[in-house]
Amino acid sequence: MKNYSTQMEAAKAGIITPEMKTVAKKEYIEEEKLRQLVAKGCVAIPCNVNHKALCAEGIGQGLRTKINVNLGISGDCKNYDLEMQKAMLATEFGAESIMDLSNYGKTHAFRKELIAKSTAMIGTVPMYDAIGYLEKDLMKITAKDFLSVIRAHAEEGVDFMTIHAGINRRTTEAFLREKRRMNIVSRGGSLLFAWMQMTGNENPFYEYYDEVLEILHEYDVTISLGDALRPGCIDDSTDAGQICELIELGNLTKRAWDKNVQVMVEGPGHMAMNEIESNMQLQKRLCHNAPFYVLGPIVTDIAPGYDHITSAIGGAIAAANGADFLCYVTPAEHLRLPDLNDVKEGIIACKIAAHAADIAKQIPHARERDNAMSSARHKIDWEAMFDLSLDKDKAKKYFESTPPSDRHTCSMCGKMCAVRTTNRILDGEHVSFHTEA
Repeated sequence: MKNYSTQMEAAKAGIITPEMKTVAKKEYIEEEKLRQLVAKGCVAIPCNVNHKALCAEGIGQGLRTKINVNLGISGDCKNYDLEMQKAMLATEFGAESIMDLSNYGKTHAFRKELIAKSTAMIGTVPMYDAIGYLEKDLMKITAKDFLSVIRAHAEEGVDFMTIHAGINRRTTEAFLREKRRMNIVSRGGSLLFAWMQMTGNENPFYEYYDEVLEILHEYDVTISLGDALRPGCIDDSTDAGQICELIELGNLTKRAWDKNVQVMVEGPGHMAMNEIESNMQLQKRLCHNAPFYVLGPIVTDIAPGYDHITSAIGGAIAAANGADFLCYVTPAEHLRLPDLNDVKEGIIACKIAAHAADIAKQIPHARERDNAMSSARHKIDWEAMFDLSLDKDKAKKYFESTPPSDRHTCSMCGKMCAVRTTNRILDGEHVSFHTEA
């Protein structure tokens, strides 16, 4: 019988859980070393006791960079079947996490089905669901109401929840003084800010933080401390509001660990490339090396329709400098709810960023697939190249759209392929482009 309630509680007691064993095997890390990292909070293994289909993943120090896929319905797009297709696509392309950000109507039926089917971690933002779940106007929602939504999500099997507990009276003062260009762009943060301003009350997630932790501890839900004051444009990055909230998140991290609740900390946002490295170091310092979860960062504000690229650039830099978990961004960011193709493009871009960072961080075995691809290219083995590609179907489709006359080349270089030429010379063959059949 289990004599622990959370992964952190077990780790502190010297217990290696089945989930730790699963993660250790995936990550090529010793089980005891992983246990120590979980005990210190440097690694989180989000795994709600009620998520039976989950195949556990670790997030944090020394592990592969993980990626998250956002989905969910809105008032303008209410197609649950399409959102489930997005979830299956995310799993197919190797996303380790899915966040249900539905913010319209009674979403629990969809979420229950998602949890029942998904081997990936499931995350939510209870603040999004509160208005539809409670069927109350924002101003009429009470602190106890907000806590009831957290409990409902925990009971359903959600593995981690974004809780915007760091936006309190102190941090809002810093925000109001700063007079940002974009103000608050976090949906959950803006709703809490509005609630606080309208009611005159403290942020309920901050005021009743101990009660929040009790619920999360009961089901082993990881708290993802949301950055309500993340910058929404590069001109607002690393300002007083962002840093003031980050200091609060560091304190909230320690309070959660004291209650044996696992923690991730969320970060920016929009940010110029030259600020990313220092922000990653600052977060790790202020939040005691807790796993860092970033949206982007998006490195320029002028590319709507291409923000999967602006995000991948920032994500690669962030992860190479310490971020542990990347939230994908699709080409539809800032424009509309993404469709299936947008989701695929966002996943692939994010996977590229995560993998590139893992190579830079010298994560064990990160280069193996790249080396296998290089060997396949050296042999001009197209089927092997397709199999090793992040998107096999797209690679094959591109190759076959303009087929070469000689399958040992591609249609760009033809018989002048550098690899083909060098291989032939090194094999002692003669190369003559005008006389070859």
